[in-house]
Amino acid sequence: MEKTKTPLLLIISCLLTAAAAADSEAIWFENICQGKENLLKLNLYVQDIRGGPSATVYRVAEASITSNSPSNFGMIHVVDNLVTAEPDINSAAVGRAQGLATFADLQTWATAENINFVFTAGEFNGSTITTIGRNPVVSPERELAVAGGTGAFRFARGYAITSTYSDDAVADSSVLQYTFYMTRYDGASRAGV
Repeated sequence: MEKTKTPLLLIISCLLTAAAAADSEAIWFENICQGKENLLKLNLYVQDIRGGPSATVYRVAEASITSNSPSNFGMIHVVDNLVTAEPDINSAAVGRAQGLATFADLQTWATAENINFVFTAGEFNGSTITTIGRNPVVSPERELAVAGGTGAFRFARGYAITSTYSDDAVADSSVLQYTFYMTRYDGASRAGV
């Protein structure tokens, strides 16, 4: 009899935990639906280091035609770049820009990107913003879609304008400026649920 009690108690415990989690999500969703949608402009700098011992961008794959392509077609990079509040790499760190960039145009340098901005400090600590889209990297200004986020950026939508703030060919690094224009809801974070 004792052997059947343990699995039964475990099953009941799991069901109660799942029910409590579902109630928590329902309460959060009800609260967010009553929240106010706000416009937010957010300016960040991405420290893009392509070479050297502190590199944060790595080529992980390429297509059979990449070496003969005028646009690096098929080359894939994985990034884990430092995100700062100011252009100087030694300014306050606010997070990381992590994701993939794939050269996806046969004719010109343009990447298909999926980058997550992961906040590790400041007002948005623990939250993320996800950007996706085509980045014609040689254009002075590029626009990417804000596809959503987590934490303070749940239900976020909008766009980001990115440009190369500075480029150092010797150090094989760049500073990329991202200005986000997006909407988000008051109380979007699950904190306090």
